[in-house]
Amino acid sequence: MLSNQILKSGTSVGALIREAEFGQSKKDFTSKMNIALKKAIETDYWLSILHDTGYINQNLFSSLQNDCKEFTKQ
Repeated sequence: MLSNQILKSGTSVGALIREAEFGQSKKDFTSKMNIALKKAIETDYWLSILHDTGYINQNLFSSLQNDCKEFTKQ
């Protein structure tokens, strides 16, 4: 189910960032942050699918997508 995919990828972003904060090394920190970035991009993809299929409305989509874009800014 699509909603399960977005729940899984969306919640893993925060968990990975939290793990990175307590990384064992700079390499570990960087690795976990890169994985979190990939999960944020994946979450944005699932949001687009949910929006395009009419599962979520434009207002909710825009709000959630803005949150995802904040995570992926460089």
